[in-house]
Amino acid sequence: MPIDISTLSESPRLLIEAVLKPIQGTRFQPTGFPNLGHAIFNEPEGTEQMVLVESSQSMANRLESVCWDEVADDWVEPIKGLPLIKVVDENRKPLTNSVLEAHRINSPYILESKDEDKIVFLDFLRKQLAEREEGRVDIRKLARVLLKYDTNSLLHGVFLTGLAGGRLRLPRVLSSFIEARGARVAASGGVKKDEVNPGKDAKRDAKRGFGNVPFARDEWTCSKMVAYFNLDLRQIKSFGLGKNAEALLIAFALFKIRKFLSEGLRLRTACDLDVVEIQVTRPGKFKLPSLDTLCKELPKLIKATAKEKMFNDPRVLMVTYRK
Repeated sequence: MPIDISTLSESPRLLIEAVLKPIQGTRFQPTGFPNLGHAIFNEPEGTEQMVLVESSQSMANRLESVCWDEVADDWVEPIKGLPLIKVVDENRKPLTNSVLEAHRINSPYILESKDEDKIVFLDFLRKQLAEREEGRVDIRKLARVLLKYDTNSLLHGVFLTGLAGGRLRLPRVLSSFIEARGARVAASGGVKKDEVNPGKDAKRDAKRGFGNVPFARDEWTCSKMVAYFNLDLRQIKSFGLGKNAEALLIAFALFKIRKFLSEGLRLRTACDLDVVEIQVTRPGKFKLPSLDTLCKELPKLIKATAKEKMFNDPRVLMVTYRK
């Protein structure tokens, strides 16, 4: 059954919530930050404590990692054929790519690499996007270039720092985070045992891994955990890419969400989650397609968009990075 996106035509956002729970037991391990630890806060009414389980930055990475086949070094099957940029070294060995690299297409490993014509990729983009350093930037032109060379960056968001004074940027079209309500610490601990020499003399070398080393451990429980997903439909429409490309971007975003909720919920060793229910909160009339439906429809949408010559040929742009 084809994906029906007609109910999205008048809505600026598609909002989805997924109620989660630990797959075993009741405890989970939320994300942590340097010099901060866990992100703890009170809900607006101030009656319950909240904890951030996964940040928007991390979720952006996770929504893309479930789309990538590490063994094949390619997209997973339903989205094979989407354009991307791969970086190789002087010996043609893979280094990274625009799907997994930090800052995506704005990575220095991409911008400072050269294509087969020995053109530095940053200069290549400059010719297509930023012939003028002053004046209003053409966001639609930026969107067309990104669709052609690195389609995923349209959903992930992009900030091209080296062009047009840093004005070539797009916020995330698909954003997400996970929060837990009624969060409480579940304190525990343990000890790293040294069966060879657990005595006092070995303790002074604990930093090197010798001796018995006791430690404290904080996990959490909560009354409710929710993953929130926000798809900016208005921004997709503003790109002016046409019916097929718009449908492709929406289906691609929904595939990321479905794939993550199906396979990507083991966030950490002590944070393995399961889905309780999924609900579309806006617009209420939209029916979220199943993962099977998305897997069947995405190849058709990729083919239709490619037929309009909106993708690069070849789909994978290879660039070489030299130190």
